[in-house]
Amino acid sequence: MSDALAAAIRLLVLDVDGVLTDGRLWFGPDGEQLKAFHVRDGAGIKAVRAAGIEVAIISGRRSAAVERRAAELGIAHVHQGSEDKAAALVALAAELGVPLAATACVGDDTPDLPMLRLAALPVAVADAHPQVRAAARLVTHAAGGAGAVREVCDLLLGARA
Repeated sequence: MSDALAAAIRLLVLDVDGVLTDGRLWFGPDGEQLKAFHVRDGAGIKAVRAAGIEVAIISGRRSAAVERRAAELGIAHVHQGSEDKAAALVALAAELGVPLAATACVGDDTPDLPMLRLAALPVAVADAHPQVRAAARLVTHAAGGAGAVREVCDLLLGARA
């Protein structure tokens, strides 16, 4: 993967379960969903946003915890319950005026493949499904929920330096 490609990224799109979290689903006694997010991923997201890279979430599931975490990080574009992640990415890129050639997407499982195949920089977390790792131009060293997003953010920022 070239620094020129990473430097051209204007939109970073993240899946949630298995990317921003470790992929496990936790349910409280009243059925509420609980999710654990890595604090360093949040710091990386804030840093790329400050550098002018738009950050968005496209997730197949719905969770109030995701809305809250996105709000804390200033992520305005949160698409939950997306059954067609490719269509969600195309619509989001059009809305923001960002060509797909300037997008990076981070995923971990096969529902992410259509979205990853459209991105200029498809990224798989270290513990992603083998098909996702095979489709990626970059595979992180860190697993999902364990700093993988921070790794991607640092790479994008480093390419701009």
